[in-house]
Amino acid sequence: MKVRILITLKNGVLDTQGKAIENSLTKDLGFTNVSDVRQGRLVELEIAEENKDNIKQIVADLCDKVLVNQVIEDYSYEII
Repeated sequence: MKVRILITLKNGVLDTQGKAIENSLTKDLGFTNVSDVRQGRLVELEIAEENKDNIKQIVADLCDKVLVNQVIEDYSYEII
């Protein structure tokens, strides 16, 4: 099954890339109605598994061991 994992910084962690994007949008490009920009990562992958409970465990293992710095990042996923 195809899985989409969204990795974002935890609330309260300074997002310098998000702030840079926000400054570009508001100051350089004139999108003055934009604020609180947060930037993240999207990972899509195929898992050779049909059982949703097994997929949940595989995603948790991938994120815990490789993809996510759990000190400063959170993740969510969806099966697509």
